[in-house]
Amino acid sequence: MSKRVLLTGVSGFVGQHCAVELLKNGYIVRGSIRNLSKEQEVREGITKVIDAENNLEFCQLDLLNDKGWDKAMEDCDYVLHVASPFVIAEPKDENDMIKPAVEGTLRALKAAKKAGIKKVVLTSSTVAMAGDKKKNHLTQESWTNSKTDKVSAYMKSKTLAERAAWDFYKNQDSSSKMELTVINPGPIYGPTLTGDLSGASMSMIRDIITGKVPMLPNANYVMSDVRDIAQIHVQAMENDQSNGQRFIVTSEKPYSFLGVASILKENGYEKANPKKAPSFMLKFLSIFSSEMKGMLPFVDSMVSADISPTKNTFNWQPIPFEKTIVDTAKSIQPLL
Repeated sequence: MSKRVLLTGVSGFVGQHCAVELLKNGYIVRGSIRNLSKEQEVREGITKVIDAENNLEFCQLDLLNDKGWDKAMEDCDYVLHVASPFVIAEPKDENDMIKPAVEGTLRALKAAKKAGIKKVVLTSSTVAMAGDKKKNHLTQESWTNSKTDKVSAYMKSKTLAERAAWDFYKNQDSSSKMELTVINPGPIYGPTLTGDLSGASMSMIRDIITGKVPMLPNANYVMSDVRDIAQIHVQAMENDQSNGQRFIVTSEKPYSFLGVASILKENGYEKANPKKAPSFMLKFLSIFSSEMKGMLPFVDSMVSADISPTKNTFNWQPIPFEKTIVDTAKSIQPLL
């Protein structure tokens, strides 16, 4: 009999790809969405890639509301908690982002524990590891210092949510231990399934290939392919070696946003021709733009990572970054 997985945030970019990966591997997927009006759009996006037959069902859950969580967990073996608020724009009140991230994570973990779920795989981010330093080499032990004023609300939300998850895991009643694995991706690219380009990385690629971006910040960061992230989420569920660990799922080396534009130009996207934006200009613009303020912590950064534990535990090789960027652009092109 197929195992059932509760996948929170199935309507999001990572959530959709996790659903595809789960279905490919023979699981029944119960995907949670905040609003059931999105069900048809999400189902169509997923079934473009794989025939879901009767193995894809939906439920309604809210990160800030207890309603429906216990029922959603019924008959499930595992939980992939992917749902999280993500907005690059800096909110007026940072708690608008932090509260749903932390409370939603704890709500998912408590409901999973109560239901006797074997294991939760949680989506975190490399910003929970590198948020407060411009130059950084990330390892499984890296943590962002969320108490400095250098970190954005998004970085803080990811850091505090992941810390809350590990605290819950370590302090749980050990008579029936629920396992936890955390996945930490960088900026995420890859093909869109539903045509939703509202995410920061996707909208950036769209704006580069249409020539709407004259300048890009000087930032070098390890990047991620959504298909790699989905693959590692699913493998982590049943891989006991991953229990109690966090895994960086990114490229081997850092890439710059200007490097992304160069890849696109080399592959025939002639309008992809942005210049490097001077840092002082970005700092000035951040006074007027909440999006730019959210980007400031990344400006002039050089962030690399040790992904060898991920490669060794899952026998995994990241998709080449050039392929990631070209596949992303190809999926966006018909939507322009």
